[in-house]
Amino acid sequence: MKTKVALITGGYTGEAEVSFKSAAFVQEKLDKEKYDIYPITITLDRWFHVTETGIKIPINREDFSLDIQGDIVTFDVAFIILHGAPGEDGRLQGYLDMIGLPYTSCDALTSALTMNKGYTKAVISDIVNLYVAKSVLLFETNRREAVAMVQQNLTLPYFVKPNAGGSSIGMSKVKESSALQSALDSAFDAANTGCQVLVEEFVTGREFSQGIFRNAKGELVVLPATEVRTTREFFDFEAKYVAGLTEEITPADLTAEQKERASQIIQDIYVRLNCKGMVRVDFFFEKDTDKFYFIEINTIPGQTPQSFIPQQVRALGMKEGDFYAELIEAAISPAPKPQR
Repeated sequence: MKTKVALITGGYTGEAEVSFKSAAFVQEKLDKEKYDIYPITITLDRWFHVTETGIKIPINREDFSLDIQGDIVTFDVAFIILHGAPGEDGRLQGYLDMIGLPYTSCDALTSALTMNKGYTKAVISDIVNLYVAKSVLLFETNRREAVAMVQQNLTLPYFVKPNAGGSSIGMSKVKESSALQSALDSAFDAANTGCQVLVEEFVTGREFSQGIFRNAKGELVVLPATEVRTTREFFDFEAKYVAGLTEEITPADLTAEQKERASQIIQDIYVRLNCKGMVRVDFFFEKDTDKFYFIEINTIPGQTPQSFIPQQVRALGMKEGDFYAELIEAAISPAPKPQR
């Protein structure tokens, strides 16, 4: 009997477009002989499934079921490919926990925590060999004093970004004090980003992104790293989604020692934050010091053909469909004792 998979996509933010592309890729790669896949779109207005004939069937939110011409469809597992709210901030996971439907991502608490960059840094800051940039966390209530607070505590250049949100929306690099206010306003006013702003001292170095997941056996598997080289000031929204602005090298050219150190730190981050499923950690190796600097963690990473995780899965010698199947089986199978 096939496993019924609710492939949840869409969302409340501008990242919905990427979510649809990611979900389409996952659906294409999953084994149709093993899984019955039902794409489910979540928007602010409605939750629905579109049948092969183009009919929109609303989700019954009491139990997340579908009534397709009198046939009630319930699901064995939810595969969450919804970037931004409500799929990446824990709200969807909390709902699924309440109705008892297993899912492929981190739980509600971890998802909510990791959506907040400043809080995440506080939790992981004492991990061995991990460094975090000196920073100031700003709230709407102290917005008027923001410029002074940053200048008193940090040294130029600054990296200004919304404390929540994704796809580098509202982020900017500030080289001169005169540009700080504009950067703060852009970050504070970015949609769906929590009205909190994180300002960090800029770290100069090589930038990497690296995935990790727990397989159906309970083992942690660290994927090969991707190095990101961009012609932009940093890896911003345009660099991520406009062709030709970024070079991505997978697997990255790292020494054996750097690979081992990164792998251990990423595993420690995964365990410390109680992650589940697949996540992606972004980091710098600082120029001259070679220190590992944490940038952020993404608990619902992109899954388009060009996204980092699919690149890294292929570099590992694994098929994307087998990778997604591992996530599904890990979500629905009785959890074995976790292994490091």
